Parts: sequence; structure tokens; C-alpha cells
Amino acid sequence: MIKRSLIYLVSISLGLVLILIASAYWLLHSSLARLDGEIPLSKLSAPVTVTTDNHGIPAIHANNRLDAVRSLGYITAQDRLFQMDLMRRKNAGRLAELFGRMAVDSDINARTYGFHRVADTVSAQLPEQHKQYLQAYADGVNDFIQSTNALPFEFTVLSYQPEPWQTKDSVLVALGMFDMLTSWTEQEERMLTVMEKTLPADVVAFLTPDTDVFTDSLLNNAPSARPAQKIPVAALQALLSLPPLADAVKLHDFFVGSNAWVVSGTKTPDKRAILANDMHLGLSVPTIWYRYEMTVGTDHNAGVMLAGLPLLIVGSNNTLAWGSTNLSGDFLDLVSLELNPTNANEYKVSDHWQAFDTINESIAVKGEENQFIQVKQTIWGPVSTQSLLNNPVAIHWTALDAKAVNLNLMDLEAAKTVQQAVDIVNKAGSPQLNMLFADNNGQIAWTTTGKIPKRYGNDGAVSRSWADGKAGWQGYVSSDELPKQINPPEGVLMSANDRRLGKQYPYVIGRQFANGYRAYRIKQRLNELQTLNEWSMFELQLDTESEYYHFYQQLALTVLTPNLIAQQPELGEIRDYLLAWNGKADVQSLGFALLEKFREQLAKSVFSPFVAACKQVDKNFDYSWSYVDTPLQALLTEKPAQLLPDKHYADWNGFILAQLQHSTEQLKANYPDKKLSELTWGMVNKAKVKHPFSDAMPLLSKLLDMPEDELAGCGGSCVRAVGADFGASERMVVSPAHLDDAILQLPAGQSAHPLSPYYRDQQVYWVQGLAIPLLAGKSQHSLVFKPNAP
Repeated sequence: MIKRSLIYLVSISLGLVLILIASAYWLLHSSLARLDGEIPLSKLSAPVTVTTDNHGIPAIHANNRLDAVRSLGYITAQDRLFQMDLMRRKNAGRLAELFGRMAVDSDINARTYGFHRVADTVSAQLPEQHKQYLQAYADGVNDFIQSTNALPFEFTVLSYQPEPWQTKDSVLVALGMFDMLTSWTEQEERMLTVMEKTLPADVVAFLTPDTDVFTDSLLNNAPSARPAQKIPVAALQALLSLPPLADAVKLHDFFVGSNAWVVSGTKTPDKRAILANDMHLGLSVPTIWYRYEMTVGTDHNAGVMLAGLPLLIVGSNNTLAWGSTNLSGDFLDLVSLELNPTNANEYKVSDHWQAFDTINESIAVKGEENQFIQVKQTIWGPVSTQSLLNNPVAIHWTALDAKAVNLNLMDLEAAKTVQQAVDIVNKAGSPQLNMLFADNNGQIAWTTTGKIPKRYGNDGAVSRSWADGKAGWQGYVSSDELPKQINPPEGVLMSANDRRLGKQYPYVIGRQFANGYRAYRIKQRLNELQTLNEWSMFELQLDTESEYYHFYQQLALTVLTPNLIAQQPELGEIRDYLLAWNGKADVQSLGFALLEKFREQLAKSVFSPFVAACKQVDKNFDYSWSYVDTPLQALLTEKPAQLLPDKHYADWNGFILAQLQHSTEQLKANYPDKKLSELTWGMVNKAKVKHPFSDAMPLLSKLLDMPEDELAGCGGSCVRAVGADFGASERMVVSPAHLDDAILQLPAGQSAHPLSPYYRDQQVYWVQGLAIPLLAGKSQHSLVFKPNAP
């Protein structure tokens, strides 16, 4: 009897589990995007057809632009609504409403910046045409929200309904790009301020150059603002008395940036100009970009947008192609505040004390009471939540100046020539970017977009008081004064986040650009290639050569002498592994995994004693510099005996050998089941491209995340920049007069729905370096939007 009851209970339990699984699957399946049939859409003036190809890429056909963008709003919402909602919430400081305490710090940061207030101002002052465009997009998004039978599954999991989309939400998405691409310089300024206070000036100059051998080669050794310095032996020796702190040094390899280059018609057989662009960003599921194609009358555009912001970030029409890279400059200053010693609610401005303006913010926290914060405002910007050397600082940043933000990049879609494009982007208020163009007449151009401050009294490197009026910003560099090149004689222009200008340019753009290797390698290959076409450009985007690491290979082999190996035969394994390196970061490359770890270990062990004083002054200090190899290689080449970082060793060679052995031991410990001689780069460099929910729902990680594929490429020292969750967020190659030959490749897929066939179908192309056409392929589905009946 007991046995029957037990069987009965187990059967009932299994049945209930199966019902729950079936219900969950039905709910998930019911929220798949609709790709066929007819859907009524409000405010349409005429029907719009959206065809979808075998990768889920939509091609929109409309009679006018507003109808087209209404339809774009609907289809991006049905594919990416949760992603859109997360972006606006993050930038408005409203994530804790969904995720509770874990998101409070992010919300405090966003509320302190006041992005939601900036978005209100910017959206109100947009030109009427841009307002109409954003409103039409919002209308399409809201039609989906109101009419869908099932929202994306994330809304069900988190038990909430999305609010209507507003035009300011698209501006919030744009401000998120400012945050992603330019806010990092706050940490640079904090680092340099601590270094200035703590270290001798010649040490700071030595440790923080703005150049390397590859950049110098590209610029023909033109003078820079922070040139490489001789080793300040005496000053560095004085710093060796402090114990080293290993966590005071971090490498700056995964650079939020991109590769882009253009070749003019003078370089190609049929006189076509070609643009190539791959933007390097953090990778997640879904991918950051949403690709689409749009035909309005005779106008034809294709490329990628941010879901929620209806403008082509990179793309092409029939006459012009455009791409971008992060300018990697400094457009944020920390203004040191002088407080009234008798009234901490006042700060000094000129010859008087001025009261802080205050804004009270209430942050809703899921499962808890609201958290209240008070944001202090100055005439220069909000007061940071984090002091600097125990002194309050205000954040003065182009992203917080509504006059410096606009959506003029929307107008690129109608531009016809490189000169028109240059004129448009020079007046745009976007994140600061390098912009590259190619047109159907074989012409090419490079310039910058986004507002560059005109500083006086300081260069923005370290925090200063602006109270006496002797330092600050005096507006922005005019569009006429922005750097630009059109049709250079050599017929090639490129940007890989490297420093493109020298000391001769009168305005400070930045100081910590990407090292010059990627740009150097691109130029080298473009000069070597016999045929320049879309396919050779695409192959160059996949280049994994890394001359950058040759120095470290030779350094290691130099200390692994035959005599030493005779005494310690086990070192022969390390030597053979390094000799097996093929000079690349391919998945099958041997030796590269050790070289990468060796370089990192050297940087930490060499510099930690010299910056230990900084860590003692500021516990949050990290020495992180993109040109770290310039001072590092100087020390490792000259090997001054007085500057041996660790006196436990008799000389530099003994110290270097120890770092090599330590790196080898770390590598073996991380991969205990692999022989060193068999450890390929692909075994180490694996994809970890995740959905935001997968860590909290590990049982669903295989459904939600991309496969952990072996990846070719490396951080900042390969054209094919890649890491576990970082890399080329798109790869595009296009000649505007030959769109049928163009290529556009993205990781993951078009859809954010894990049951969609378009959720991960492009990932294999991205991993293996296989091309997908820019233009949508043969129609697999057809959806018609029809005007709502009056």
C-alpha cells in the first residue's frame, strides 16, 4: 500500500513538473517575434513591408522615412525590448527597481551624473525633424508594447510591465554611449593626480608617455605632448625602499575602441573606395547592435543601430559609407573644490563662497525601502560621490552639457559625398569619435566628431581648482578647427584608437590612446597586399599577427641560456614552448599563452615597487597605462642594477627568469590536465558571451549563453581584438557603389529570444571568420504593417 502511494505521489509530482515545463515553454514560445502576416500600426500613412532573410535581418520598404522608422520601432521592440528597457533604466538610474540592492551603486552613479535630466533637456531642444523621427520610432515601440500577446520572457521572470517608450529614452541610450566610451578618463585623472602628489615629476613623466615605437613609426617621430623619457634612475631608486604591492598595477589591454580604415579609388582596380570597420566593445547576449536595411523611395541604407536609438552608427547608403572608432580622448575634468572652512555647504567661486545647489533623488529598491540621496551641484557640474585625496571634486564632462549633445549623426543617412559627411559630423554632439568615410566617387576622408573642450590654465591631466578663474574650459573647438584629412596622396586612412596627432595640434585631445600596434599592422598589410577589395579587407580584420610580443619572446629566450638549461633541464620545456610560437594569436598557436602571462607578470613585478607609495596614499589607486610597454621595455632593455625590483635576485636576468618561471607555474596550475607543449592559445582564450540572467539561472546558461568557443585573436596587440567577453561587436566592409559585395558580421544573432532560430546563428560566422552579406538575403518571411483604420 505504501509502495503504491509512493508511486502515485511520484507520478503526480512528475506530471506537475512536466506541466510546469510545458507551460514555461508555451509562454516562452508565445513571445517569439511575428515575422509574417499583417499588423495594424498607428499613424502610418501607407503600408510598409518588412521582409526577413535566413538570418532574421529585416529589410524595410516604405514610402516615407517616418513610416519606415515607425516600423523599425515595432520590429526592434519585438526583437530587443528588454535590452532597450535595460539601457534606458541603467542610464536613468532605475535598475534597482528590478534587481534590488545589487544595482543601487549603479543607480547612484547615474543619478549623480543626472543623465535623466540631461536627456529631458536634449530631447526638448532637438530640431523638429529629429523630434519627429524619434517620436515616430517611439510610436512603433509603443504599438508593440500595447498590442503584443506576450512580452519577452525577461519581463515575466522579473514580473513587471515596460513603461511606454519616449523620445527622451532614445537620448538616454545615446548618453549611455558617452558613458561607455568616455567616462573611463575619470579614473585616469584620479591616477595621475595621486601620482603627481606622491611621485617625483620625472618618474611620472617616465611612467606615463603618450607614445610607443609603433606610434612613432606611424607619425614619423613627430613630437608628442608626453614623449618617452630616459630612465630617471636616481628618482626611481629612492622609491625602492617601500614594499611592493602587487595589486597596484593593472594592464590596460582591452580597450573600448575599434579598427577602421578606408582605401581610395586610386588603390583599387576598378576605382572603388572601400571602408572597413570593426568596433571593439564588451560582448553579451543579445549583441549591442541591431542590424537592418531600409529602402525609402530611391534612398537605400544598411548597417547597425543601437536598439532604442534609430540612427545608423555605421553603415552605407548607395553613395556614402561611414565607420567609426573611439577617439580615446579626455573630455571629462575633475574640478577640485575649495570648501568654506566655516560652512561645508559652500564652495569657492572667484572671490566669494557659493552654496551648493541640491537635488534630492529617491531610488526605488526592489524588496526594500526607497533609498534617498542628495546630489550636490556646482557651476561646473555634480559633486562626485568619491572624493579625491580626501577632497571633494565636481565632474565637468561634455556628456553632462546639454549644449554639447545632439543627434546630428542621423543626417549621415542622407549624405552623398565625403565632404558633406565631414560637415555633418563636425557639428554633431555625439560621443567623441574618429569618423572615416568612402563615397561612390572613390573619395575618402577622416575627421573627428563630438565636442572637444578648449582648455586654458591646465591640460586636464590632473585635478585642479577652477575657483580663481585661471583654469577651466572656454567652450569647444569649432568645427573649422577640428582635424580632418580628405583624399590624402597615399590613398589610405586608418584609425585603431591610436594617437593620430602630435604636439603641433593646438588643443588637448587626450593622452592615453591605444598603443600603435594595430594601426601599424593595418598600414603594413595594406602596403603589402597586391589586391585591395572587400575580401582582402575582411581578411585583414581577422589578422592575428602580433609582432608586439616579439620583444617578450626574445627577452625570455635570452635568459634561457644553454648553460642554464644544462644545469636545470626542466627549463628546456619552457624554451621549446616559446620557440614553437608562430608569431600569431591563432587558436592553434603554441607559446602565446605564456608570453601574454609573462608580460603581465613583468609589468606587475617591475612597477609595483615604484608605485607602492601611491597605493599607500589612495587605497583605490591602480597604475594602468595604455603605453606601459614603453617604460617597461626601457627598464628591461637597460637593466639598471640600482633599479632591480627585488633584491632577492643577483641581477636582472635572475629576476626575469623568476617571473618567467612564475608565469609558467600559473599557466600549468590553471590547466593541470594539459602538457605545456600542447597548450594552445585557443584552449586559454575561450568565449564567455553571456545573457544577463545566466549567472542567476545557471541551469539555463546553455540555452541563454553563446558556446564557449576557442577564439583567435588577442587584446590590444592584434588587429583581431578579442577576449572572453570582449571583441569585434561587428565587422563591416563596404564600397557604397557596390553594396552587393559588402560584408557585415555580428556575434550572437539578430534576436534576443532564446527559442528564435536567429538567437545564435551568426555566432559561428563570427568565431570562424566567415562572411555574411551586408544586404539582407532572399526573403524568408514577409510582414506588412498597415495603417490603423480611423
